[in-house]
Amino acid sequence: MTRFSRALIIGDSGGIGGAIADRLREFGVEVVGLSRRSDPPLDLEDEASIEQAIGAQKGEFDLLFIASGLLHDGEHQPEKSNRALSKTGLDRAFAVNATGPALVIKYALPLIPRDRPAAIAALSARVGSIGDNRLGGWHAYRASKAALNMLLKTMAIELARTHKQLVVTAMHPGTVDTTLSEPFQGNVPEGQLFTREQSARHLLDVLETLGPEDTGGHVDWAGKLIVP
Repeated sequence: MTRFSRALIIGDSGGIGGAIADRLREFGVEVVGLSRRSDPPLDLEDEASIEQAIGAQKGEFDLLFIASGLLHDGEHQPEKSNRALSKTGLDRAFAVNATGPALVIKYALPLIPRDRPAAIAALSARVGSIGDNRLGGWHAYRASKAALNMLLKTMAIELARTHKQLVVTAMHPGTVDTTLSEPFQGNVPEGQLFTREQSARHLLDVLETLGPEDTGGHVDWAGKLIVP
């Protein structure tokens, strides 16, 4: 069972987003998915497409789940040292991991109910924790996820005044067997590499337990709070 009745999933064409959409549908939740492949398409690096794709939606959603993220692509890889930093790499990471999700929430707010429980969740990462950073490296990914966490915290404070039953949260899914993590799975301890289906189950189970008193937080796949 689930408390959600209608969900808007951003990035449902990805591994985790697709698994979350599938699991919600198993529980009878009406799911609308938006991505670069949807109609209309939603590109997190293009504000106009975000506004158009979300603006085309009708009715209310009691769950907005942003499941997009960028760690590497054909041009950029996680930085191993300061020498690897580049403006284009930083700009792209922030656009996809922080700016885009914040704009999604901005344009989706008219679709989020004010008079009943609802949730806004976005995939973050433990490496976005400033207090937990002991290894360095992965500069753009770490910084953009830290920025996402701060944007969600700031938005949560404002929305608590207008959407009193809403929870806004960043969520760390652990290491999931997707194209994002594939090059880095060699160092994952046994039993800590999750399938997409396991990840979706973990995240949604945790989300079911969160309420307005938890808004603005960053939790992991087991429901534990991550230090800022």
